[in-house]
Amino acid sequence: MKKLITSCTFLVFVLLMSACKNEKSLQSYLVDASGKEGYFTGDIPVSSVLTPKSEVSEETKEVLSSIKKINVVYLQKTADNSDQYEAEKAKLKAIFKDNSTYKSLGKMKAKGMNVNVYYAGNTDAVDEVVAFGYSNEAGVGVARLLGENMNPSKIMEILNDVQMEGNTNGLGPLGKIINGI
Repeated sequence: MKKLITSCTFLVFVLLMSACKNEKSLQSYLVDASGKEGYFTGDIPVSSVLTPKSEVSEETKEVLSSIKKINVVYLQKTADNSDQYEAEKAKLKAIFKDNSTYKSLGKMKAKGMNVNVYYAGNTDAVDEVVAFGYSNEAGVGVARLLGENMNPSKIMEILNDVQMEGNTNGLGPLGKIINGI
């Protein structure tokens, strides 16, 4: 009996140790960046930012309702923080490189900004969509959409059917990027 208890204890210990990975995750990056000087960070409820244009389909309303929250971290590049910009860009690239959690949805360039879009979950029921972007002029940042059973292709389709609500100047440098895209 004592041997069985010892074996079970050892097995539980091994399982606990293997579950504690030392690799950097997007969640830990978001938490670490929160409160750092020079960073814009925030959790934004979708209902306060995205609103359907006057008349949209029920499908568009359904897609919008599948998105629950947006997490944002952004560092504006200045003449004084070039090294910090490069370090943050490298950290985010490392998080997404060879990561089994996030699958690439696509890459694009928009107004000098490189944007990579990733998703987590099944292709027809996504729980997370992440946009990672950087530009030598604007800075580096990541936005994560959290929801339930989101359809990434439908989200991309409805981006033309939504608008930013209110004045984005209160978002600081991030508002300038949003207005410019």
